[in-house]
Amino acid sequence: MAFVIVIVVIIIIGIVGLVIIGLRNPQLSDQRLINSRLEEFNERGEKANLEKIELSQPFMERVVYPLARSFGTLAIRFTPQNALQSTSKKLELAGTPAQLDPTMFLAAQGLSAILFGVFILFLFSRIGSDWPLGRRLLVIIASFVIGFFIPQIFLGSAITRRQKNIRRALPDALDLLTICVEAGLGFDAALAKVSEKWTSELSLAFARVIQEIQLGKLRREALRDMAERVGIPELTSFVAAVIQSELLGVSMAKVLRIQSDQMRIKRRQHAEEEAHKAPIKMLIPMGLLIFPSLMIVLLTPAALKLMHSSLGNMFK
Repeated sequence: MAFVIVIVVIIIIGIVGLVIIGLRNPQLSDQRLINSRLEEFNERGEKANLEKIELSQPFMERVVYPLARSFGTLAIRFTPQNALQSTSKKLELAGTPAQLDPTMFLAAQGLSAILFGVFILFLFSRIGSDWPLGRRLLVIIASFVIGFFIPQIFLGSAITRRQKNIRRALPDALDLLTICVEAGLGFDAALAKVSEKWTSELSLAFARVIQEIQLGKLRREALRDMAERVGIPELTSFVAAVIQSELLGVSMAKVLRIQSDQMRIKRRQHAEEEAHKAPIKMLIPMGLLIFPSLMIVLLTPAALKLMHSSLGNMFK
């Protein structure tokens, strides 16, 4: 049974790997490949036919990549478009960890579900549980579902961590922006200066805004896109204030100073909110870990004395 499970896991991993290769590699034009091979044979002065050209290609291009592209096309065809868009949005909010794309992440979810389910099946086969077949099937199906959502949990934690880092760094970044603008730099140059001085998620977001502006995108569109990629209210209000000051001709330094003061107030309020949540969060470890340990330490000596006393002999 264990050997069969190992073979099934290897086959599944191979199929998922082919799907990932097909999704990650762009579609290669067969006509372009044939033309390039013909040019190579013409340069060598050899007479070539189609079969010889096909056999001269590497094994990866001749067998693996076409098979992988067919698997990737099939996977994209059966993947809902809303799921791809939602996953793409979440990956942007998380800062695109490990350069993942939506299809790669969905493939990782499928692989996680399969591996987790096979692991539970392997445990049942080794332990030899006495559970009935219906209960086993229910547990295995639940393990597949849990394994499918495990990458979602990690992605959600990455989004929360990135937003927390950006929220924490935003007031200091606005202070530096204010100083640079008051010293005579333009807003774009001030953003570039902040991205050069720091290495954080916020500085990377500012650097991407500068790159998009240099490529021809309007400043307000680049700033709105940055606010959507981050997804926190503080940055959205900052972007709205900057765009409004640009449209109305208000002093940028004054707007930045007001926004910096507001961000510091919001950061302090958020810290106070987290401090107020701490006692509620501490109830779970205290109730499950600390209190039972205290009860064991305090009541065990008394229980032992009662067992050896005349009161304890009454229950024997």
